[in-house]
Amino acid sequence: MPQILKDTQVVSDNWILLDENADSIPNGDILLSFEQWQNFAEQLSNHSGSIGVWLEGHAEIEQIIEPLLNLPLIAINFPKFADGRGFSAARLIRERYNYSGELRAIGGFIRDQLYLLKRCGFNAFQFSDENELSDAAESLKDFSENYQVSVDQENPLFRRR
Repeated sequence: MPQILKDTQVVSDNWILLDENADSIPNGDILLSFEQWQNFAEQLSNHSGSIGVWLEGHAEIEQIIEPLLNLPLIAINFPKFADGRGFSAARLIRERYNYSGELRAIGGFIRDQLYLLKRCGFNAFQFSDENELSDAAESLKDFSENYQVSVDQENPLFRRR
């Protein structure tokens, strides 16, 4: 079974990432693109497992987020590590829309970005290479104090002293 980093722990991932060319929905917990979620809407109403949706980092969150807030999983795809739009999307989802479910980073992010991804609201990370998950979990502890306000720290350092 595949593994992910979730809430600083390496755990089994029971979510099935639906292929872009899929023409049917498998049983179990499924993670599909926003477009698939729209296209399979009728079939999803009878689905027995949980449903999660992944978005592209450049998606206009404000226009599509409301129906997704009740889902247990929202994932944001990073097409490449240099594309930072997913960071902003995560902050919007957590701070403006108060999403409390699993917010997962997928795609082309790198281990060096984990700490900042977590600060923006991500609590789960799906790497393409699972061999580094334990080391990646340790990198979330790289810093013991933050100066700035963020999703995970609502007061700046000077207010906490």
